[in-house]
Amino acid sequence: MNRLAGVTSPYLLQHADNPVDWWPWTPEAFEEARRRDVPVLLSVGYSACHWCHVMAHESFEDDDTAAYLNEHFVSVKVDREERPDVDAVYMEAVQAATGQGGWPMTVFLTPGAQPFYFGTYFPPAPRHGMPSFRQVLEGVTAAWADRRGEVDEVAGKIVRDLAGRALAYGGQGTPGEEELAQALLGLTREYDPAHGGFGGAPKFPPSMVLEFLLRHYARTGAEGALQMAADTCEAMARGGIYDQLGGGFARYSVDREWVTPHFEKMLYDNALLCRVYAHLWRVTGSDLARRVALETADFMVRELRTPEGGLASALDADSALPDGSGEHAEGAYYVWTPGGLRDVLGEDDAEFAMRYFGVTEEGTFEHGSSVLRLPQDAGVADSGRVASVRERLLAARDQRPRPGRDDKVVAAWNGLAIAALAEAGGYFDRPDLVERATEAADLLVRLHLDDGARLTRTSRDGRAGANAGVLEDYADVAEGFLALASVSGEGAWLEFAGLLLDGVLERFTGPGGQLYDTARDAERLIRRPQDPTDNAAPSGWTAAAGALLSYAAHTGSEAHRSEAERALGVVKALGPRAPRFIGWGLAAAEALLDGPREVAVVGAPGDTGMRSLHRAALLGTAPGAVVAAGGPGGDEFPLLADRPLVDGKPAAYVCRRFVCAAPVTEVEALRRELAPRG
Repeated sequence: MNRLAGVTSPYLLQHADNPVDWWPWTPEAFEEARRRDVPVLLSVGYSACHWCHVMAHESFEDDDTAAYLNEHFVSVKVDREERPDVDAVYMEAVQAATGQGGWPMTVFLTPGAQPFYFGTYFPPAPRHGMPSFRQVLEGVTAAWADRRGEVDEVAGKIVRDLAGRALAYGGQGTPGEEELAQALLGLTREYDPAHGGFGGAPKFPPSMVLEFLLRHYARTGAEGALQMAADTCEAMARGGIYDQLGGGFARYSVDREWVTPHFEKMLYDNALLCRVYAHLWRVTGSDLARRVALETADFMVRELRTPEGGLASALDADSALPDGSGEHAEGAYYVWTPGGLRDVLGEDDAEFAMRYFGVTEEGTFEHGSSVLRLPQDAGVADSGRVASVRERLLAARDQRPRPGRDDKVVAAWNGLAIAALAEAGGYFDRPDLVERATEAADLLVRLHLDDGARLTRTSRDGRAGANAGVLEDYADVAEGFLALASVSGEGAWLEFAGLLLDGVLERFTGPGGQLYDTARDAERLIRRPQDPTDNAAPSGWTAAAGALLSYAAHTGSEAHRSEAERALGVVKALGPRAPRFIGWGLAAAEALLDGPREVAVVGAPGDTGMRSLHRAALLGTAPGAVVAAGGPGGDEFPLLADRPLVDGKPAAYVCRRFVCAAPVTEVEALRRELAPRG
């Protein structure tokens, strides 16, 4: 047992029994490297990472490799999901040096934490032009012993280059019609009209871009934006990237047609996509969008909810083969062969299922197996038969060895899930989903938020982790609390969001409107990480801008709105040039251009008319509109102040840019007030 025993990260605990003498990321590890005068091996990954498992099995579980590491290095293992700041800083260095990045990330550092040699996965023997891991270790050891001056010079240059990359996009003005139109044009050029989505393989769900497209359509009526969003959502929902039996999305598709996924299921993807499909339904009324939104919400609750009420981070891509051999394989839990279908369904229904789900004799995946999907040419099917087949296949799949679950609770991703579950519950009359969102929010307040309104990044088994929250934690949790406040009518969530966003203003902002990923009093790394572009989830920078804007609309706070506008300067700069990578910022810019609108719904709790107006307000498509609902004269929401009933009836008040329309008491009138105005 090495020094990883007792940590809260499931990924680190996977390595606790390695013969490698791992250290967690601590000052003591670097002090040990200084004492021994050896370099540091930094290995970064996460629990659902397939190639992280492969390298662990090939190298870190190998006694000879471990002995060499223990003699010549101090080895530090980092969970990128617990320490996104460490991951971001060294990934930037890897990408700058090699032109690419990924996980596992392998970086060699001086005892001063300065990087000097980089890579990702290294095989146990030379392969495809890659050196073996042992060759890399021996080369680094020789350089450290014989060319120390050269190593120090390289490390110093890398750190100086990274330090010169600070961004200063604040103060350039807010994005306007021109920038958003250019962003839409750029997306159109990169759109895949045959299969939906953007670019080629591998193809990732473009969740943040889809939010922008839906908001842009809602504000301007641009049919092309809606078409790209709707067609992409349909293609993903019909593809193998979507679990056709249990709901929920895999991380990405290895092909451009969405057929074969990389099978891990991440909380952030499913939270973002649940919300996208709910918003698509809100615009179009699509039955497919409604089904996928609810199935994805139910997947999150069923498969990822923890006993404490939070939501776990991920399900693994790999699982044990059902043959009892104990061997693990990617996708083993999800794929089917024709023979497997016949065993469960019998001959006739198996033939039907093969056509309906695109299962072939030769297979669409590995070893003659297929990933279930819904091919366009399957034709019209009997819905009752489809439901029966799904139910039996799901029951049979439930008997297979299940993928491992990373059950740590990440604050940011739970914030995204709270927003998705709350909105799905509000839209589709599913109070149970709102309850699950509330329970997750309660956990974050109870366990992750201290008396000084500082967030802890992770928890596990009801125990808070040791790592401070980063910008995306504050922004995404605030976003979740704001959505929950709008749906539930409980103003306490608005107050908690305000505490978090005050923390953003005080500790994460720079002098020119730029934002940093870590607080000014956080652990000092070789540079303070700062990235406004989306990755798998919204960047902390643009997520904070969106949450600040919503909070300002709720409260009238000029300080929060001004900071949101300053932060959105980065969208003015990057939106026209790289729209695929700043979709959340573009969506926030749409809200800014529309107002955003402020909707106050007043009425007695439980009143039927009040409930109808509240739901109509939630279903309004005006970009970024905020909703406050409560009794007349209530003090939970600032928007409810001085909003009386109208002739004794529940009423809705809609304001935009300091101008308020006359209150309305009818649902249709409210819908008209929330319609696009340009």
